[in-house]
Amino acid sequence: MSWRLRFEPLLRPLMQGHWRRTRGLTLGVQGVVFNAGGKVGLVRHTYRPGWHFPGGGVERGETVHQALDRELCEEAGVKPAAAPQLFHLYSNEAKFRGDHIALFIVRSWQACPPDHRDEIAETGWFDPAALPHGTAPAARARLAEIQDAQPVSDHW
Repeated sequence: MSWRLRFEPLLRPLMQGHWRRTRGLTLGVQGVVFNAGGKVGLVRHTYRPGWHFPGGGVERGETVHQALDRELCEEAGVKPAAAPQLFHLYSNEAKFRGDHIALFIVRSWQACPPDHRDEIAETGWFDPAALPHGTAPAARARLAEIQDAQPVSDHW
């Protein structure tokens, strides 16, 4: 069992308290990556349930594009081959006050060696119309916004 799975629920409140004191807001990036067949790439983490878009936090000194490149390669083994399209910037207040997620669409990419570090249990490519059981509600909602022209929410 991954250390993150065991300790993340205990450490997260402590880290969030630290982040609240030291940061006005936090910013994360996620990528909706499509392959040539139109399937979407999703990851399943070792420390939280469900299928999600690959992504993570923007580190100090990084741009959102650098963070997206790093996270996509680490988690999903893909590197954008062309500039990703910024789809929307979402508030993620329900999870953490002051948190925001920049969601990018990636349609052109090349493979790179992933570096999961026990963070990713599984990756997969799925038909957007037949997502796997356990796909995060936010991922389903974002795909509906992108592919089905549903109204875009400001909240993750």
